[in-house]
Amino acid sequence: MRIAVYGSGGVGGYFGGRLAQFGQDVVFIARNETLTALRTEGLKVGSIAGDFVIDKIQVTNNPAEVGVVDYVLCCVKSWQVPAAARAMKPMVGPDTLVAPLQNGVEAPYQLGEVLDPANVLGGLCAIVAFMAGPGHVKHSGANPLIRFGHLDNHADPRVNTLSEIFNHCSGVKSSIPDDVLVAMWQKFMLITPWSGLGAVSRAPLGVLLEQPETRELLIQATEEIYQLGRAREINLPDDSVARTIKTLEDIPPNSTTSMQRDLVRGRPSELDAQSGAVVRLAHEVDLETPVNRFLLYSLRSLELRARGALSFNRRSSPR
Repeated sequence: MRIAVYGSGGVGGYFGGRLAQFGQDVVFIARNETLTALRTEGLKVGSIAGDFVIDKIQVTNNPAEVGVVDYVLCCVKSWQVPAAARAMKPMVGPDTLVAPLQNGVEAPYQLGEVLDPANVLGGLCAIVAFMAGPGHVKHSGANPLIRFGHLDNHADPRVNTLSEIFNHCSGVKSSIPDDVLVAMWQKFMLITPWSGLGAVSRAPLGVLLEQPETRELLIQATEEIYQLGRAREINLPDDSVARTIKTLEDIPPNSTTSMQRDLVRGRPSELDAQSGAVVRLAHEVDLETPVNRFLLYSLRSLELRARGALSFNRRSSPR
């Protein structure tokens, strides 16, 4: 099987690296310093599941050089998905499956606007990983999990094959959900309140859970997303909120999300795909989500500054 990993950051570097470690035919799509580092030094992964190095890997910044592959793992940030969909078209043939691993619930539909929707899966992953430097991935928390499937949940041997490949890789667990949309929304319920509240407070997860005030906000924001999912006919289990909080409690307390880290460091983030998506999708079904709206509005100026659309250096006129 030939597998392309589009985006070689924390997620793509880790899961693609595990595939390459297992001996799969993997090609990475990367750019800038990461492209140079992968070409000259290979891929280095420091992981709580075991460190490893891939000295020589296939990597390019031009998907047209790759040709049609069996699978594409789409591992770019959420706001990069539309551009990635256009760029990956030369790698997507009639039988290619594309698995998006972004946070949020909109990536499959964004991919399907450019590619044939029949080629696009729903997908998600669970991992605390980040780039410690160009070509150097650090996996610091969570047991790496990857899940994917067709949005209508029909059986497909190609999906089974990819899941089996991942389950043979060291440091990865894979499964095919009975309902991939439910699985994606469960991840959405977990990551979005944590990201937003973590970015506003600049506190790690353990503090958010320990302090009564932030814990209550975390629960309320999670409940809002649960109600939104049900309003949009996602068959979320009745105990989804309690299970989400329990899952958060099992994550290392010093953990932070990529969105939180990006906003704190002044970089563009996935705010629109997380808190923004909650508010946007809730508006479509006439549902109020006040905590998530507060988090979005509180963070929007930081996002605009990171994207160069707003400056904090303007002087106010004296009154």
